[in-house]
Amino acid sequence: MEIKKVGVVGCGLMGTGIAQVCAQSGYQVVVSEINDELLKKGMTSISSRLAKNVDKGKLSAEDRDSTLSRIKGTTNTKDFSDCDLVIEAIIEKMDLKQKIFAELDKVCPQKTILATNTSVLSIIEIAKATGRMDRVLGLHFFNPVSVMALVEAIKTIATGEDTLKIAIEFVKSLGKAVIVAKDTPGFVVNRQLAPFIFNAIRMLEAGVATREDIDAGVKLGLNHPIGPLQLADFIGLDTVYFGAIDMYDEFKEPQYSPPILLRKMVAAGWLGRKTGKGFYDYDKPA
Repeated sequence: MEIKKVGVVGCGLMGTGIAQVCAQSGYQVVVSEINDELLKKGMTSISSRLAKNVDKGKLSAEDRDSTLSRIKGTTNTKDFSDCDLVIEAIIEKMDLKQKIFAELDKVCPQKTILATNTSVLSIIEIAKATGRMDRVLGLHFFNPVSVMALVEAIKTIATGEDTLKIAIEFVKSLGKAVIVAKDTPGFVVNRQLAPFIFNAIRMLEAGVATREDIDAGVKLGLNHPIGPLQLADFIGLDTVYFGAIDMYDEFKEPQYSPPILLRKMVAAGWLGRKTGKGFYDYDKPA
């Protein structure tokens, strides 16, 4: 099956990024949100990013316009009825994802592949909300989508080999590298990343070093482009926290247990860049 039209559920940070790279790669794209206000905000974000690329000379004005012409915004799930692939990119809540997949299963033809961008949740648990478990898999993009080169393709025990093959070829057509992982919490990347970030937070809690020195140690000593506390702020502390809970519930290993400081910051609403305050203070919410 050839992928020609792609649906994206969710027009937030990840959804807009996925919609943008798909449209820039020549695909017709439908992206949805739960209301017109959030949809407008997401579509404006896509336009703004493309405009910045034009200003920097990374994209021609003509390519920007053609990319935007391939993206359609909607608040109606029925508009996914002619998509070959639909990628869900909403918040990490199992009940909401299952609801979305049940709706997509009713709207989309049986041939349509349904993918979730979840970073930690059980994909088979999401897939069971449909009548096509063989056509469901994970496609985990990384933030920012337009910059990060990797996508994790996650195969459940029910995902068909043909489904996985089509998905891998699709990811490659976006100019991304792809790695295949089993359906386990955190998959490959976040299973390694969570303990790394948590160790940094525990060092801060224990007064081993300042936040600046912890991040500088990783950037200058390990040659990472960003420190672990800065990265946590960028990802969103709530996302880091809830993802960790899912991994800890599955593995019962102390390394995945969220630090006390992280739990308190999430309770306070200090979620990082998106709220303007996390381990660092920011001029304004992202």
